[in-house]
Amino acid sequence: MYVIATAGHVDHGKSTLVRALTGMEPDRWAEEKRRGLTIDLGFAWTVLPSGRDVAFVDVPGHERFLGNMLAGLGPAPAVCFVVAADEGWQAQSGDHRDALAALGLHHGIIVVTKADRAPDRVDAVLAQTRAELAGTGLATAPAVVVSAVTGAGLDGGDGLREQLDHVLAGLPAPHASGRVRFWVDRSFTVRGAGAVVTGTLTAGTLAEDDRLEVLGEGGPRSVTVRALHSRNEPQSSVGPTRRVAVNLRGVPAESIHRGDALVTPGAWPLAETVDVRRSSGAGLDEAPGHLLVHVGTATVSAHVRPFSARHARLTLDRALPLVPGDRLVLRDPGSRSVFGGAQVLDVDPPALGRRGDGARHAAYLETVPEGGSARLEVLRRGAVRVGFLRRLGLVGAEAGGAATEGKAGSTEREPEEIRILGEWWVHGPVLRGWAERLATAVEELATRDPLARGVSRGAAADLWGTGARPGDLTAMRDDALVDAVVAEAGLELEGGYIRRPGHRAGLGPAEEAVAAVEARLARHPFDAPEGDDLTALELGPKALAAAERAGRILRLGDVVLLPTAPARAMRELARLEQPFTTSQARQALDTSRRVAIPLLEHLDARGWTRRVDGSHREVVR
Repeated sequence: MYVIATAGHVDHGKSTLVRALTGMEPDRWAEEKRRGLTIDLGFAWTVLPSGRDVAFVDVPGHERFLGNMLAGLGPAPAVCFVVAADEGWQAQSGDHRDALAALGLHHGIIVVTKADRAPDRVDAVLAQTRAELAGTGLATAPAVVVSAVTGAGLDGGDGLREQLDHVLAGLPAPHASGRVRFWVDRSFTVRGAGAVVTGTLTAGTLAEDDRLEVLGEGGPRSVTVRALHSRNEPQSSVGPTRRVAVNLRGVPAESIHRGDALVTPGAWPLAETVDVRRSSGAGLDEAPGHLLVHVGTATVSAHVRPFSARHARLTLDRALPLVPGDRLVLRDPGSRSVFGGAQVLDVDPPALGRRGDGARHAAYLETVPEGGSARLEVLRRGAVRVGFLRRLGLVGAEAGGAATEGKAGSTEREPEEIRILGEWWVHGPVLRGWAERLATAVEELATRDPLARGVSRGAAADLWGTGARPGDLTAMRDDALVDAVVAEAGLELEGGYIRRPGHRAGLGPAEEAVAAVEARLARHPFDAPEGDDLTALELGPKALAAAERAGRILRLGDVVLLPTAPARAMRELARLEQPFTTSQARQALDTSRRVAIPLLEHLDARGWTRRVDGSHREVVR
């Protein structure tokens, strides 16, 4: 199915045209039929001469319902722009043109309606319409002249149906395997089925039992697709582009509203602050402090911080699933007309708190290409997970070891100066800088504290994160990124500590004291020194830990023995009559209960001995 929205001034015959093309009534409400005025979105469909299914989203033309009009036009890939021959170009014609320009719509058709009422004005109205549409995507669109009342111009080789076929044939192929972002335009309850939402599916595929998220004012909520309908017929799966009714499980209909979105879980960033570039209309430096922002079927209020005529920051009153390249329609809340259009450049912009940040950031935004850039994201952040770049739509789904930059399907290879390390894209100079700082820190620690095991992962992350943006420090703690920086620095990582290859912590001033303990235990293997003995030798916990790491001693709680003590103890215990008591073991080892009990527990833990009952053990043969 193809989807096309109508646009044009009130009373210029949009609904009548849709009715004539489809045989269906697009106006759904009694008040619309009573007043002969489209108030909300209407829906109808038909089959074109080529066999293409086409659905129409009929929008209101009155200025009071411009928000409803934008909700219908926002997700549509093509437009049928209607101007009546008897009235010609009118005020809302201009508003709808401005909306088309803001949305960047390039596919559509111009329809001069009511030709039977003013046949002598048709040429002039068409010429004026083309002049007004100059500079928009419809400037060179095909045009037809019709009368929905008489049927003139609807059929035939140059008729509206055939021209619609040509326009729709030129639409770019949608991505049926892409992620889903389905803007909701209606929500209602069907008895016995539950919540149903409708909208235009522009990318991705929906299928029964799919798990999705609803993004709205209440935050993300998990739902399951219970059933699908398109053209009032049940479907097991639906691909783009298509009008779809989705029956949901797990959420009541009254909690979903127009402007909410059904999305593939985890596939979209949620943005509350976005940097944008003017795409049409007045300069952003002329914008009021607050604007209404329309995207998809959503309308949200936003605070405006202009950087220049071309660039501004919008702080939205609720988070939306937005990516670089999305088109926004901007409206002044105090006016019923369109202020202008903007394109999203950044959905996770940096905080700007220092003097001059705004001017510097405006200069940076001038370098950002339409649709954003994976390379710029990496250069700006230093290191980025490829999954984040995918959510932004800046790399294809196949991105990884041989990732590609650009929109899905791009074939551009790894950007210059970007190192791809597993799931990370890292700016080469940043990686080298981190490695140099880490190597310096390791050397300084080894010199300052010979007993230290090395620089811990956490300390390394703190070192790299100096001056990082909030949130980046957490990313720095990722094991894969740490491993990559350690390798770049020519260091080794063992037990959570980073050190020089082959380095073993020395004992420094503690060497003589440890040697004295070794000599004592060599003479009497189970005569462990008391705490006062260790204090006299100035052997504190840090020195003892270093000696144990070096394989010089074995610590069993507060008991210090040689690493060979367990094996020597087993030789003596094996000579005893089995099973044996703790007292018998103590006597065989010529030691105290202070030493015997932790030593026996150590042997139990290693599986060399085992308890027989509460007072006896035996050697495991």
